[in-house]
Amino acid sequence: MKIIIGNKNYSSWSLRGWLAAKQSGLAFEEITVPMGGEAWDELKQDGSGTQPSHGKVPILWDDEVVVWDSLAILEYLADKVGRERFWPKDDTARGMARSMVAEMHSSYLSLRSECPMNVRKRFDGFEPSEACRADILRILTIWAEARSRFGNGGPFLFGTFGAADVFFAPVVSRFISYQIPVPGFAAAYMQAVWEHEWMQAWVTASENEEWVIEQYETVS
Repeated sequence: MKIIIGNKNYSSWSLRGWLAAKQSGLAFEEITVPMGGEAWDELKQDGSGTQPSHGKVPILWDDEVVVWDSLAILEYLADKVGRERFWPKDDTARGMARSMVAEMHSSYLSLRSECPMNVRKRFDGFEPSEACRADILRILTIWAEARSRFGNGGPFLFGTFGAADVFFAPVVSRFISYQIPVPGFAAAYMQAVWEHEWMQAWVTASENEEWVIEQYETVS
């Protein structure tokens, strides 16, 4: 099995796909395609069959199966290894977890545009727009509900690490990078995600990357 990802410092979708692959427990090969500039365009058209011809990452290859889009990758892997590895067993908790993941997958456009993921950077003086503030408040609200209703089994949104945490891990990184003020429960949750061994491996790799995309290095 192979997963094709972009720069670990910048690619939030790659982080989700990679964490899903780690959560599956299956062995996989990791292929990094550096994003941006002429090299990215050349790689997209190199014809080797290993590059994202549609210009997006992550992509999962499993023998003859090719799966793109981070949510599709997570669901494919859940089908392959057992859905309980990713989703809560309780019907009510699982319903909420699925809703949160779907919302994360399709929403929060202001947060995404104003706070691009940059794992190794800390931005001073960031002031979110009203739309971005609304996204942040919504995220904190559903984090609080998940933790209060279903978080007794551990420090993550539904107790143990799962699909919801996979999908909100890039948000944790963004909140840290842009120094977003959060209440105590959220800070504790973010610490648990940030200190997870897989997340720390990703952070370390991000810090060791040589690529820099200038547009993501300053606050607009």
